Amino acid sequence: SLSVHFAPFLFGIAVVMSAGGENTQTGDGEFAAPTPNPLEQIKSVFKQLEQQKQKYSDLLTPFVMERWAGACSLMFLYLLLVFIRQAWFIATYAWGIYILNLFIGFLTPQHDPVAEGEGELPTKEADEFKPFMRKLPEMKFWWGVITATAVAFFVTCLPRSIDIPVYWPILLMYFIMLFVVTMRKRIEHMMQHKYIPFNLGKKKYTNDK
Repeated sequence: SLSVHFAPFLFGIAVVMSAGGENTQTGDGEFAAPTPNPLEQIKSVFKQLEQQKQKYSDLLTPFVMERWAGACSLMFLYLLLVFIRQAWFIATYAWGIYILNLFIGFLTPQHDPVAEGEGELPTKEADEFKPFMRKLPEMKFWWGVITATAVAFFVTCLPRSIDIPVYWPILLMYFIMLFVVTMRKRIEHMMQHKYIPFNLGKKKYTNDK
């Protein structure tokens, strides 16, 4: 969750303001209400953000085509911006590698049959239909793409002085080679264990008269 990633920052704030959570005695001899712990307040904010994210995730889940159309449009605009400005190629390469890792997780089964000794994974020809369980669910994959692209757009707003100039065709060729090698291994894994990383549903039989 978000609170885990910001744990060091939250801990530092809690140490500096730890005295704020203690009861203080007033001049009348009564104790004033304790000041809320800043660490708990920040955790509460992140928890609310997580709840809002889950709320919108539930609302957007049925609109698969619309969500991915928007994500692809956003990625295209980012690549167009980088091409026009001729800058931020290192950041774009890192962005592409991150999305590739998300895509591999999307195609990877949740349980490895080799490591767990479960034999073949479910296929569409199986007698008993079993939906394909992904290592990275589709909704999390989409959120990861949107978040990474938003961060990439933010990077393009930084001063050009911190950008490292590189010859972008080399990065592009290396990324294509990495993509081909990674996808070949993934396809070989699919063929070896006879599974399809998409839920095509159970076969339907009709009585022809």
